[in-house]
Amino acid sequence: MGIKFEKWQGLGNDFVILNDIDATPELAVKMCDRKFGIGADGIFSPVKSDKADIGWKFYNSDGTSAQMCGNGIRCFAKFVKKHNLTDKNKFSVETLAGIITPEILENGNVKVDMGSPVLEPAKIPALVDSSLSTIVQGFEATLVSMGNPHCIIFCDEDAEIMAKSYGPSIETDKIFPEKTNVEFVNIVSENKVRVNVWERGCGITLACGTGACATVVAGVNRKLISENTEVVLPGGSLNIFYDKTGDNHVYMQGPAQFVFSGEFEE
Repeated sequence: MGIKFEKWQGLGNDFVILNDIDATPELAVKMCDRKFGIGADGIFSPVKSDKADIGWKFYNSDGTSAQMCGNGIRCFAKFVKKHNLTDKNKFSVETLAGIITPEILENGNVKVDMGSPVLEPAKIPALVDSSLSTIVQGFEATLVSMGNPHCIIFCDEDAEIMAKSYGPSIETDKIFPEKTNVEFVNIVSENKVRVNVWERGCGITLACGTGACATVVAGVNRKLISENTEVVLPGGSLNIFYDKTGDNHVYMQGPAQFVFSGEFEE
């Protein structure tokens, strides 16, 4: 008998979800391999929690642990509901980034309270004096943590080309002790941006939920965009609301879809 799994995706950011056994770094590397495995950006499994309705274990495709994943948490929410692991449409999930609250909407999308962004350099973490505006490898950047570190760069050049060209070196820059996700951003209007992401531990991905949230936080704090902004990623759009003048939480809304299920033979 193989390992039972389900494949899910949120805007092309794809995941393997296990229910019968816990996700491990070793399984992440094997199952996420796109040539010898199933193919995915990450792997996770539900676990019991004393602090929330449910918890999860999550690993990137290279086996590194991830504190949080915006697209992944939407897929996880619908997986949990599908398998009757909760009878609620809105429930709490314990992650390494704290308690996250997803809500499954009537239209099938998932709205997630991503909590408050972190702008204090030491907590991102980043070895800089200011997170709002700092120079990283010659680029003016804004640094934000949404439970995981992000380096956001607003640019006039094509964001896709920039992410592919500079993402790898910025991810591993010495000012980021735990490496970083990298977002290159083209502003379309005050409430619409286009973002390309180099994800820590994954490389180029079609979408990054925490990256979309971090981008809006950075743009609002630099007075470049509005609190309600559509973030257009290669895999589709997310609606982000940064309630800076209210509870200081970031709210993400977007789709999550089941792709297929199967058994993986080790």
